[in-house]
Amino acid sequence: MICRLAAFVTLLLSSSFVFAAPAERLNIVLFLADDLGWADVGCYGADLHETPHLDRLARQSLRFTQAYAGSSVCTPTRAALMTGKHPARLGMTIWAEAAKDPPPPKRLVPPPAEHNLSRSETTVASYLSKAGYLTAIVGKWHLGDALHYPETHGFDVNIGGTLWGAPHTHFYPYRGGGRFGREYRYVPHLEFGQPGEYLTDRLTDEALQVIDRAGDRPFFLYLAHHAVHTPIEAKAADVAYFEEKLTPSFKHQNAAYAAMVRSLDESVGRVLQRLDERGLTERTLFIFTSDNGGFIGRERAGAGPVTNNYPVRSGKGALYEGGVRVPLMVRWPGVTSARGESAQPVVSEDLFFTILEAAGIKPAPDVPADGLSLVPILKDPSQHLPREALYFHYPHYYHTTTPVSSVRAGDWKLLEFYEDGHRELYNLADDLGEQHDLAQQQPERTRMLAAQLAAWQKEVGARLPRPAAGKP
Repeated sequence: MICRLAAFVTLLLSSSFVFAAPAERLNIVLFLADDLGWADVGCYGADLHETPHLDRLARQSLRFTQAYAGSSVCTPTRAALMTGKHPARLGMTIWAEAAKDPPPPKRLVPPPAEHNLSRSETTVASYLSKAGYLTAIVGKWHLGDALHYPETHGFDVNIGGTLWGAPHTHFYPYRGGGRFGREYRYVPHLEFGQPGEYLTDRLTDEALQVIDRAGDRPFFLYLAHHAVHTPIEAKAADVAYFEEKLTPSFKHQNAAYAAMVRSLDESVGRVLQRLDERGLTERTLFIFTSDNGGFIGRERAGAGPVTNNYPVRSGKGALYEGGVRVPLMVRWPGVTSARGESAQPVVSEDLFFTILEAAGIKPAPDVPADGLSLVPILKDPSQHLPREALYFHYPHYYHTTTPVSSVRAGDWKLLEFYEDGHRELYNLADDLGEQHDLAQQQPERTRMLAAQLAAWQKEVGARLPRPAAGKP
């Protein structure tokens, strides 16, 4: 019996599946903002907004200047982050509520979309949980109904994650009806608050408790704030501060939104401070990004735009740069260099593979390579990923777009619009704002990229819109 036990222990110690002792394991914080635009952060060029903690993080991190969300709207990007798969492959191409209850068709009928992240998918949380991590989501889930909540996808702790994409209000008790039709919404597990308590602050409180309660166990904290998504609500003193600061020369003109950004930035600072206090900074991978470009619509009649994504074009919903380009900063002490910068085009799906490689975990061999690990770039920003192109697929309507798909290959970007079949071609190196359509001047390149996009759509099974009955 003793010999058998000794042999078993020897086998375990020599196995490739043995993980390091908990005290040596890498902690992971994935900090996801909601609707934060590429130019909404100081280190990316914001003017009215003040983000000292994010700017400090940027100085300690590798900052990506050409990072993309997996989609131009929230649910698809979140699904991509969790699975490493392109939203088109998952059939999750619009936010969950619209997938479940599609809006009336216009000239085209958008294809059906999934509103639940299938439980057959293995999420990054599931991989980490099986490897011994404490896995926690604090904030927005938006990947399905109660049968598909975070607890069914590998999360040990779920604080606030539901089927909804936005809260009724950002102030306690975070519940009510009438803002989203007749629907009554709430954010669970945030009881015993006080009047005036602010959602971004409270979710940060909960995130700090996750870090504290993890003890010596390695943790994966997915802090998915509802900020800066509508409703545009902020603390009165902060709103007043930015109203006083406003000048007509600023690109950003929304004081309440700037105040929401301030609270988001403060959350980053508080989490970083807690990691410092607990001596965890040197063994914590910290990732900050957003789920899509900034929302440039108006929250109500007569109000100004929520944000301005200048110098990139358009915003949330569109496949122009303003809809999909997002901030991304990665800090991994001992791996990333301070004040590092990379202009490599990267995408949300990459973070799934990056987190797993950083944790020493290999995904199942049948996971399609829709994303690539960024670890080589984190180690050496001069490295280039072995990827030909990035693809985006939004076959739905939004106030910024009609149904569209796009491909970016090198500096060239093609958009294909389905209502009339027209294509647009831009060279992003020369035309970041996508103001000069070169499709007519470059017919061969346009044709080649369109064929490349079509081949990719076939490979992933992308669903396409169809003409509405009676529409030309």
